[in-house]
Amino acid sequence: MGMIMTSVCYASNSSSISLLDNRFRVDPSIEQITFVIYRAERSKPVVLVRPDGRKYYAQRSPDNVRWYQESAMDIVTIDNPMPGPWQAIGKVTPKNKIKLISHLKLSSQQLPNRLFEGEEIKFTARLTSDGQPLILRDFLDRVKLMVTFSKYVPDEENLSEEARPIPKLLGEFSDDGRGLDEYPGDGVFTVSLPIGTQPGKYRVRITSGNGVFLRAQEQVVLVYPTPIEASFIQSRKEDDPHHVIISGEQGMIIPGSIVTHIEHSRDNGETQLVEGIAEPDSNKTDLLIANDGDYGHYTWDGKVYATEAGSKRPLYFPLKEKAYNVVKEIDLAEVKRMRELEELEQKKRLEQQRIIQLREEQRSRSIMFIVIGNVIVLILGIVVWFVKRKIKAKKAAIPEMQLEMPKK
Repeated sequence: MGMIMTSVCYASNSSSISLLDNRFRVDPSIEQITFVIYRAERSKPVVLVRPDGRKYYAQRSPDNVRWYQESAMDIVTIDNPMPGPWQAIGKVTPKNKIKLISHLKLSSQQLPNRLFEGEEIKFTARLTSDGQPLILRDFLDRVKLMVTFSKYVPDEENLSEEARPIPKLLGEFSDDGRGLDEYPGDGVFTVSLPIGTQPGKYRVRITSGNGVFLRAQEQVVLVYPTPIEASFIQSRKEDDPHHVIISGEQGMIIPGSIVTHIEHSRDNGETQLVEGIAEPDSNKTDLLIANDGDYGHYTWDGKVYATEAGSKRPLYFPLKEKAYNVVKEIDLAEVKRMRELEELEQKKRLEQQRIIQLREEQRSRSIMFIVIGNVIVLILGIVVWFVKRKIKAKKAAIPEMQLEMPKK
């Protein structure tokens, strides 16, 4: 394999090789290679020069090149790289030499063919280089592996981008030794995967969110309705406990396999832990929550463990937080009396409003009659004055006409 095999061996052991003038050689057997290049802080991305002199830039590169950059690092993955001597031109730091990763492979555990809505499972994936666990921390921290679910559509690859189902992100892997991950930096990525989708057929993919590594793992799974039902019965009497009842679907859950853990809290910070195990022939647990009758706001959540009947697969269902309130009991007779008083007061207010409205209407009519009467009187006065004036004018005109008559 030549020089590239040496570099792979070192990369798998989180080391590096010494390169002269940032030059390195790619073996003809390599189908994909990743360059991890360290450069001066806030410097420009390097330029990669192929054996034939063609240059690859971060801003523009062919489809077989994926370029992830930070202020002091370039991670470049190339599919089917040209064999021969390559060179990185830029402010490459001498203390951190270029690291090469070849034969990089992503593999994951097989998901169960039958999943249940609401369950949560431990799911792992791993990266290897030349068949060995990849433990290059700087690379692993930037891979950002994700799990997506999308509705299953036959011949999806033949559909246009717009017609394909939109994938739903359900979880991100980590290799930090926290949560369900066992060892940090061992190349094994772990996710606590919540099956937060409706029942149906799905296509599951594992991909790299930032383009460092894009070879997706894919699997088709079926999501069934949840076989676990949780119900809460609130007590209405002091000292009578509340009940949390967990039931498993017959034929789906092995009798006696249900184990329940409930955490009950109130708004003052007090917490009560209650656990229960189903009887050997039962698919139900009934947990009693103490009720001291104190008024306030309460919450409860929990975990349910069970075993699937068909596959004997262990199941885990987290119970989301739910809330309830304890309030003072209502005196129904007093409530009825108060309601009747309110209705009586309402009737009085309506009657008063009706009387006021009638008075206003009567007053308006009276004012209207007065105005109309005054107008009529005024009109009559004008008419009388006009008639009298006409009569006077007529009387005054008669003597003058007689004086002017000729004598016989």
